[in-house]
Amino acid sequence: MQLQKGQKLLFIGDSITDCERARPDGEGLFGALGKGYVSLVDAFLQAVYPELGIRVVNMGCSGNNVVHLEERWQEDVLDRKPDWLSIMIGTNDVWRQYDMPFIKESHVYPDRYEATLRALVERTKPHVSQLVLMTPFYLESNKQDAMRSSMDQYGAIVKQVAEETGALFVDTQLAFDAVLKELYAATLAWDRVHPTQAGHVVLARAFLNAVGFDWNKG
Repeated sequence: MQLQKGQKLLFIGDSITDCERARPDGEGLFGALGKGYVSLVDAFLQAVYPELGIRVVNMGCSGNNVVHLEERWQEDVLDRKPDWLSIMIGTNDVWRQYDMPFIKESHVYPDRYEATLRALVERTKPHVSQLVLMTPFYLESNKQDAMRSSMDQYGAIVKQVAEETGALFVDTQLAFDAVLKELYAATLAWDRVHPTQAGHVVLARAFLNAVGFDWNKG
């Protein structure tokens, strides 16, 4: 397990991270971490590694793209001084190109996506123990589907940035593809984007594997 005792782990992203988390601070009682993978990560850490006392914070915001993250980065990330930061962003950067094709200002194309994500990572790296970059995903088995193909392109950008900055990399699409061999995509997300609870388990498991979670710890 790479997380160490007493560390703060902050997640930031879009609606998939948000999942009805509390405002303004996504931590505390009464489901403050939301209903998605962030709450599952916290539950597993508490149940299996209670001695570490990891503090989990959810700062996801529905509808965000990477430009929105940049706008709130100081307040929602740097000012909170996390020890670990996990970033999963890109769904809306891609999706708006398909569901709002004529509203160009809502689109974030690959060059701007890469430049903004890289700048955020490089800005933050000196202030945290570790960064985790999680790819965006699209729950579609057909890799030739236009939006799936675009999402894979953005995922490749995340992988490249992670490799070049020394961040941990989580290929969420790969994790979902293993499940999609057996299940139809709508079983995991009716709109191919917002996962069911089973889909959030896939995300939590992929994250925990990346940070060295021991599933056999007694």
